[in-house]
Order: sequence, then C-alpha cells, then structure tokens
Amino acid sequence: MVMLRPMTAVYITRGSQILLLYRIGSRVVADSYTGSAGGHMEADEFRSPRDCVLRELREETGLTEDDLQGLILRYVTLRQKGGEIRQNYYYFAELKNCATVHDSTEGRLEWHDIHALDGLPMPVTARHVIDHYLAVGRFDHKLYGEITTADGPVFAALDDF
Repeated sequence: MVMLRPMTAVYITRGSQILLLYRIGSRVVADSYTGSAGGHMEADEFRSPRDCVLRELREETGLTEDDLQGLILRYVTLRQKGGEIRQNYYYFAELKNCATVHDSTEGRLEWHDIHALDGLPMPVTARHVIDHYLAVGRFDHKLYGEITTADGPVFAALDDF
C-alpha cells in the first residue's frame, strides 16, 4: 500500500540572497539544506497548502505573512520513496526590509547568495526545484509541476485551461 506524505516549504529571498534552513535530525530527510521553513500538512490543511506553509513559517521562524511580500506557490512536486508518494508544495516570497528572522526550532537558518548554492547538500526534490527556479522560475510567475524520476526531474508549467 502506498501512503501519501503531503508537505510544504517556503523559500524566502532578500535581494540576491535566499534563506535556507540546515535541517538537523529530520525523520524524512538527511541533514541538509531545505526551504526557510516547512513541514507536513495537518488534516485540516489538505485543501490549503498555503495555510500549512504559513503555520510552519510562524512556528519555525516567528515570521508571519505580514513579514513577506509576494508569497506565491511556484512548484508542486511528486516523488515516490520508501513506499510513499511525497507531494511537496513550494512557495517563494521576498522578506520585507523591516522583518526580523528569529532562530529556527528545526535547525540553523542561514542566508546564502543565490549564485553559490551548487555545493550545498539538499534533498533531491528541493535541489531540482532550486536549480529550476534559478535557471527559469525566478524570471517568470508560472506555477510548475515536477515529477522526480530515476532519470531526473521532469518540469511542466501548469497552465489553467
């Protein structure tokens, strides 16, 4: 029986920097860099991944939607691993100048130059999303779907039709 694992993450930018969390001791991913905040959806959040990402952001960093500019869902990804379909909803936002980021309860928050992310260890799907965002996604406002295969990622713009 295949189980679903729906999760969210938000990547917060500040100019040419991106806030990454070095997540330590996660049950789902090895110690690595992930989004600024994120986690598993609660039962009442299944129809609104935005609610989940805002809850996780508040719990893990002390930030609220008022501290962000342009919070938008940019990627929905699927990957099968360990008998689960891992479904991720990735949001991006810009940190407002007046906002202060607090220490995270999930690991170390660190600002990184967006042009220097290649060597950082990341979960497979997060790496695919970041690479696509840097090459394509940051230059448009499309919502992308991604399926992770053994041969690599497959991205498609999710057009409304």
